[in-house]
Amino acid sequence: MSETTLTSAADAASPARPRLAGRGALIGGIVLLALFAVLPPAATAMGDPFLVVTATRIVIFAIAALSLDLVLGYGAMVSFGHAAFLGFGAYAVVILAAAGIDDLLLQSLAAIAGSALFALVTGAISLRTKGVYFIMITLAFGQMAYFFFVSLSAFGGDDGRTLQHRSTLFGAPLIENDVTFYYIALAVLAAAFVLLRTVVASRFGRVLRGTRDNRVRMQAIGFAPFGYQLTAYVIAGALCGLAGVLLANQTEFVSPAFMTWQRSGELIVMVVLGGMGTLTGAIAGAVGFLVLEEVLSGLTEHWHIVFGAIIVLLVLYTRGGIAGLFSRLFGGRA
Repeated sequence: MSETTLTSAADAASPARPRLAGRGALIGGIVLLALFAVLPPAATAMGDPFLVVTATRIVIFAIAALSLDLVLGYGAMVSFGHAAFLGFGAYAVVILAAAGIDDLLLQSLAAIAGSALFALVTGAISLRTKGVYFIMITLAFGQMAYFFFVSLSAFGGDDGRTLQHRSTLFGAPLIENDVTFYYIALAVLAAAFVLLRTVVASRFGRVLRGTRDNRVRMQAIGFAPFGYQLTAYVIAGALCGLAGVLLANQTEFVSPAFMTWQRSGELIVMVVLGGMGTLTGAIAGAVGFLVLEEVLSGLTEHWHIVFGAIIVLLVLYTRGGIAGLFSRLFGGRA
């Protein structure tokens, strides 16, 4: 099948949806990454080093939200077990560190491999269902992973385990410095953004979007959606596992709490808040969610009520999420 035919079929599957790679969303993503890049000097000028720590957490969760947007925004797969991959990445750090392997690259490879394998097995089963059944089965697999790590008493069980130090890079303690670690995490975010934009703009991405919008139509023109969805699920799981490696090093603590269904729910809110199926929205959603959380928690102990109301209003009255705002500001479509 020709590329033109495939593109037409994917677009015709749901003509109401915006086309991919809108200039506004792309420019918005570049602007966000540029702002992240100049944040450490700004924090130094403001005399607030804690700002870098907070920004590092935002960058890491932006990577996790990006990975979820691939399956949720482009594949219409609502996974309530996505945070399990964060846990696999975090525990790859603590388990390998206990075995004397402290290198960040080796830990990252192990996390990617472990998360991808878990995604392959669970995705192959979960994708045989759809709708609410898919949601429930991913939730079940996520909870199974959670209770598995709770049972690992050698690694702290339910209480978790503190890392003795951050991972090394090329044998040197480079990421002990918060600013250096921040820029490494930002480089991973930028690479993930470029990689996923390339994926969703490819033939593979067009099939995935066409399946999201009209599965029957894509089957009718000769595509088997299962393989494409499973591949996307594995890519998303592997990328989220990498975010887990960074999260473990940022907190210097690993716990099964990283992989609860509530954490998966937070990632879903980030994607929806930012704008599903835009990638830029996933980054913006992570920024908006965590900044709101940080600000409101400092104002009142009942911040959850205010936070929930703000999220509801944003979702109801911000068409296309935060990415929709970028598109209207910079032109083009999300």
